[in-house]
Amino acid sequence: MTSQISTKNLYESDYVAWLDATLIQLKNHDVQYLDWKNLTEEIEALGREQRHKVESYLLRLLIHLLIYQYWHSEKSWSGNGWEKEIDNFRLELDLLLESEVLANHLTMILEKDYQKARKSAIRKSKLSPDTFPLRCPYTIEQILDPDWLP
Repeated sequence: MTSQISTKNLYESDYVAWLDATLIQLKNHDVQYLDWKNLTEEIEALGREQRHKVESYLLRLLIHLLIYQYWHSEKSWSGNGWEKEIDNFRLELDLLLESEVLANHLTMILEKDYQKARKSAIRKSKLSPDTFPLRCPYTIEQILDPDWLP
């Protein structure tokens, strides 16, 4: 049986071995010797990582939707690539949004991410800021719809 002291040391010296030992402890219901501090931090980090993925994919999707819709001079040259990227980001989000918590998170961050996407699209395209709406012009349904393009 792994003691709490050696498990804590293992976390710092060999993370994968710590994961394996912690998994064994959980499977055996050996909660007395779990490295609670590091286990709690790891679970919190997993949740943050999933939320960050939603934010990142949504941001990149919004950037591509904006440049696809408004950057007319580049669309004939880059439009197919933008469509592929839009499809890829939607696929990644679709997997993540099976979680109700992450779907709610997307709803909460949509406008914040849109503001970042708008700034990025302005920088990338060098178009006038007036070209892009101040508020997100797309519904969540449109953003996630694999058959919709602006």
